[in-house]
Amino acid sequence: MLDRGLLLPLSVVEVPPNGLLDVLPLTDASKNGWPWTTQTSIRVYATDVIWPKITIVTPSYNQGKFLEQTIRSVLLQNYPNLEYIVIDGGSTDNSVDIIKRYSPWISYWQSEHDSGQSQAINVGFSIASGAYYAWINSDDYYVEGAFKKVVTAFQKTHPEFVYGYGTNEHVNNGHIELIRIQRLFDVFIRIPTLFQPSCFWVKEIHQPIWEELQCALDYELWLRMLKGKKKKLLKFPLSTAHVHSAAKTHGGGMDEAWRNDNQLICSKHAHGPVYHWDVMVRINNLYLKTLHFIEKLGFN
Repeated sequence: MLDRGLLLPLSVVEVPPNGLLDVLPLTDASKNGWPWTTQTSIRVYATDVIWPKITIVTPSYNQGKFLEQTIRSVLLQNYPNLEYIVIDGGSTDNSVDIIKRYSPWISYWQSEHDSGQSQAINVGFSIASGAYYAWINSDDYYVEGAFKKVVTAFQKTHPEFVYGYGTNEHVNNGHIELIRIQRLFDVFIRIPTLFQPSCFWVKEIHQPIWEELQCALDYELWLRMLKGKKKKLLKFPLSTAHVHSAAKTHGGGMDEAWRNDNQLICSKHAHGPVYHWDVMVRINNLYLKTLHFIEKLGFN
């Protein structure tokens, strides 16, 4: 989607022997912990292992309040073969200033007007060269050590899609809640369950985002991309999503956009309506209750 004389593949992020923590821009002294004053240890990446390239895309627009945390959570994984792409939609806040500060450690970035999040993600992946793909929105962030755990899962069991738990961090009160994702079966794929920033996949199954969608773009992508694919669930958090008033998933004022997305997805030209929805939901709820009962008995 880009035609700017880019030299591909893009450069990977250079990680010093002691990690990136000491070379990244200094942050507000009041910020402590991950990803401000700690980093994933370089020692977790065995030197006798060839670590496949992972491509992370961040779509960005006027989320300067959170963007630095997002960027640092990617870089401070200290993953030895990282391609990091930031596509900003022409932000008018301090987002571009933040991106410029971190640009020496970003494989590619741009800031210009686009048609929205979906297009930004597509632009990013159009120049990607990693073996594994994921995107992290500019108001979410990865947990410490996430990339090591994900890539290890890909290498050990060779799934096409790795997904995990997540946490919601409520901005207004600091409350953090664990979102436990259950194993995804194709029969229940129309029921939204996945935690988007905790999802990673092999490049071979990647498909472009449907750019007409405003909110349910990840859900619709899973419908197209995951049926019949080998999936691996990691039963621990891989990422955190900020819950705030401007977020599409949690903020107000997006009801019409969600309705429009639902109509597009359920149209006969797309995935069609879900027949016997109530039955599907009841069966899925029974499945979840059964899993909960088994876990209480200590068998999981």
